[in-house]
Amino acid sequence: MSRIGKKSIILPPGIQSEIKESTITITGPKGKLSYHLSQRIHIQYDSNQLQLYLIKTDKESKALYGLSRTIINNMVIGVSQGFEKKLEIRGVGYRCHMNDNNLILNIGYSHPIIIKPPKDISIQVEESVNILVSGIDKEKVGQIAAKIRSTRPPEPYKEKGIRYSGEIIRKKVGKAGK
Repeated sequence: MSRIGKKSIILPPGIQSEIKESTITITGPKGKLSYHLSQRIHIQYDSNQLQLYLIKTDKESKALYGLSRTIINNMVIGVSQGFEKKLEIRGVGYRCHMNDNNLILNIGYSHPIIIKPPKDISIQVEESVNILVSGIDKEKVGQIAAKIRSTRPPEPYKEKGIRYSGEIIRKKVGKAGK
């Protein structure tokens, strides 16, 4: 049995939950998110707590049990606090800026890279080398941040590229001359 799935989800003040059949909707000050639960899992609300229960006890149900609890907990955190990922650009001449709502990256290619975020994700640029991706959906925030990083991942020889803030890239020694 999943240890994560057994834990109850405590709803902070100002967060409402609505359960209809197998769909749960969480509403808070930052927005509204919904998730469709598997038929193998039952959810119950009582006194500002959400608790998940298994209907079947096969292997797949146990896997979905912990996953569903984590996704619903991330929804509660997202609508109350939100999520953010910070990225840094390193390299001579590498920079970025915002044009309308699009992120434009100048990172050593012959053309600028344009990234259009979804409507519920916001991107901010600080000092033309720091990027802040924020939103209420943890999965979308991480996906957009990974998409930005994948345009020019950090390379270990000169340490140029786009990296997450705080990410450590081990520098490699180049080939030795004679």
